Amino acid sequence: MIPSAPSTIPHSALPVPQSSPLPIPHSSPPESAPTPHRRRPRYAGKNPRRFTDKYKELDPAHHAATIAKVLASGKTPAGTHRPIMVAEILDLLAPQPGETAADCTLGYGGHAREILARLLPGGRLLGFDADPIELPKTEARLRALGFGPDTFTAHRSNFAGLPQVLAAAGLGGVDLLLADLGVSSMQIDDPARGFSVKHPGPLDMRMNPSRGQPASALLEKISAPALAALLTENSDEPHAVALAPQLAGRGFRTTAELADAIRSALPRAAEDVATLSVRRVFQALRIAVNDEFSALDTFLRALPSCLNPGGRVAILTFHSGEDRRVKKSFAAAHAAGLYLAVAGEVLRPSLAEQSANPRSAPAKLRWARRAGD
Repeated sequence: MIPSAPSTIPHSALPVPQSSPLPIPHSSPPESAPTPHRRRPRYAGKNPRRFTDKYKELDPAHHAATIAKVLASGKTPAGTHRPIMVAEILDLLAPQPGETAADCTLGYGGHAREILARLLPGGRLLGFDADPIELPKTEARLRALGFGPDTFTAHRSNFAGLPQVLAAAGLGGVDLLLADLGVSSMQIDDPARGFSVKHPGPLDMRMNPSRGQPASALLEKISAPALAALLTENSDEPHAVALAPQLAGRGFRTTAELADAIRSALPRAAEDVATLSVRRVFQALRIAVNDEFSALDTFLRALPSCLNPGGRVAILTFHSGEDRRVKKSFAAAHAAGLYLAVAGEVLRPSLAEQSANPRSAPAKLRWARRAGD
């Protein structure tokens, strides 16, 4: 037989230990909602899909060690540009405190930064760049280094607009002037700009994407004879006649499509030969799209009158079409008595610089000095 459960003992009859008094209940403030956990941004790995995720050096604040490693390997960190022949240019231009300078191809601002430091106190530099995407970044970069509007002004114009900018600033000329005619690494590296033979992107190549026609439109409209002439004039392409019929009138939309078509048009060429042709075709189209030779000719004609008496000019070129124009212009102005002296021989980057920065290898530096009154 199962015994019955004991009867319930009243709560008041239960003993309360004297050594352990009952705690007095109290109200606690309501707990705030927990902050949701956020994962830190992560590098997308060796093969990310987007260019903006591909290189750690695009975020220099968090990847200084990576940038140092890239530089030590003789490469240019993505999204930056390494100024070429800085020591030689400073030696030729000899900037002095209080002088007025013009950097007609501002780019990343590497040359301008070094020149500005030598113009102080009292000097100023006018920076020119036609690229509406990169110019604000460089202006902000130089402002952060302490160069205010009284020392540095940025002008969205290519070098052909130099006389107009000087006139608007109330300047008759400048004491020293630099023009680095190479395309900046920021433009070459970014596939969205359409300059790159390394990364696929839209076939554009315009310095100012809001003006003119992209390279894709130029190729679609041009005839084969006109394209052959363009490739010869703008890049000395030895296979211009063979390439032109295969490229003219075609509707290429991406840089990869064009590069593949160039290689297909040269089936017997070795890989390195075909790669050189790809680069030369891209160069020729970039020059045409941006009307670079016309702008350069205009700039060179106006240049002597934009220099103060005794003013110095240095020009960096990167292919024979540019260098021929600079050499002939300097020689003609020298013969006319506008220049007191011009470069007898072209200057090249040192072997050490070419090793540290392979992109400097094609550079040629010429200089001139205006006659005094």
